[in-house]
Amino acid sequence: MKAMILAAGRGERMRPLTDHIPKPLLAAGGRCLIEYHIAALVSVGITGIVINHAHLGAQIEARLGDGSRYGARILYSPEGETGLETAGGIFKALPLLGDAPFMVVNGDIWTDYPFQQLPREPKGLAHLVLVNNPPHHPKGDFVLREGKVATPVEGDQALTFSGIGVYRPELFAGCEPGKFPLAPLLRKAMETGQVSGEHYTGGWVDVGTPQRLRELDEALRDKRRG
Repeated sequence: MKAMILAAGRGERMRPLTDHIPKPLLAAGGRCLIEYHIAALVSVGITGIVINHAHLGAQIEARLGDGSRYGARILYSPEGETGLETAGGIFKALPLLGDAPFMVVNGDIWTDYPFQQLPREPKGLAHLVLVNNPPHHPKGDFVLREGKVATPVEGDQALTFSGIGVYRPELFAGCEPGKFPLAPLLRKAMETGQVSGEHYTGGWVDVGTPQRLRELDEALRDKRRG
């Protein structure tokens, strides 16, 4: 299985930190956010990694190189300065990802999710990891019913999409190159029961603001000190 790390976001809520540093290269606990993902993927045998980038993307390539020092083989999918949104970025990178199902993880999260737990062959078009709703996103995104992910209706207690998933290339069938989001493709697949999922209750942080970055940095340093 190959993996893609999404690293093309502008990081507007992280400004001014992201005016000069791409968000995935921001550090917490003495390590760049994206390096945590690379190490976790390599540790479970996923060494073929594709990274997309846009804003200040040259810094990402300069920092990570070809991935050999991490035990990985990194390929890059540049998107220009503005980026292509999530689905547009994945679609552009499909030639690098191949014909088999592939894993995707957002570059601006921190998690201790065990990547070896992901299905190598999802039963449908996608498999999503959902987490408890953080304070800044109390309404969540999707519901999980008997292993299937669905769009919530009134009265449902939704969970938050973690930014971790496995996708079949067929999810993007019929798409055209350009800038477009992932959620509509997922919702369409959910309508026919083609999206499985799981609820992860371990460590997960959406590192979306300078305050959350500071809190994560302190938590990781405290953990390291024992």
